[in-house]
Amino acid sequence: MSKLKIQNLTAGYGDFQALFGIDLELNAKETVAIIGSNGAGKSTFMRSIAGLLKNTPDAVQFKGENIGDLPANKVVEKGIALVPEGRRLFPSLSVEENLLMGAYSKRKGPWNLNRIYELFPILKEKRNNPGTALSGGQQQMVAIGRALMSNPELLLCDEISLGLAPTTVKDIYKAFPAIQEDGTTVLVVEQDINQAMAVSDRIYCFQEGRVSLEGKPGEVSKDDIKAAYFGM
Repeated sequence: MSKLKIQNLTAGYGDFQALFGIDLELNAKETVAIIGSNGAGKSTFMRSIAGLLKNTPDAVQFKGENIGDLPANKVVEKGIALVPEGRRLFPSLSVEENLLMGAYSKRKGPWNLNRIYELFPILKEKRNNPGTALSGGQQQMVAIGRALMSNPELLLCDEISLGLAPTTVKDIYKAFPAIQEDGTTVLVVEQDINQAMAVSDRIYCFQEGRVSLEGKPGEVSKDDIKAAYFGM
């Protein structure tokens, strides 16, 4: 059984429709990357899974259960956590307080403050600093750590490399094997195609709110990706 199954998912904002009948499957312990140009619907898709945009119940299935109409707090309780685009840290809270906010659902699991500080040692050094006073890369580590504190089975990462230096991006992705060693499945939106291909078991390309390509990194060519990415 798939860990996550998306069936005919449509979503939008008011009169604007951003997604048109998306189908996608994600198996346990996989890393799947979603690529596509700006405006392709990638973030809308992640928000839909996370319960920030309501859908029909059967549009999103998690471990065989229909959750497409659940609010975000109930989705977290089911075992799905979102690292949002732009990090969205609480500016009035310290690094440690931001991390602790992720644990409000009290789900059982391997992640706690000590594990987060082992994963990202710099955060322990800066745990009493305001979360938004850190560098962009360190803030991204806080956002990932906050999501992990909910002990998710599925981690959604939306544009975690956006605006960061390449060396910082590599440091963040180096943490992925440790995140997955306890069985966490990862779905990541990534604009850097080379990075997406390097970290994923499979990729999906979105183009104007539809899936234009699906395959394994070693089985799709650059020409295939270019055609899917730009609709050429």
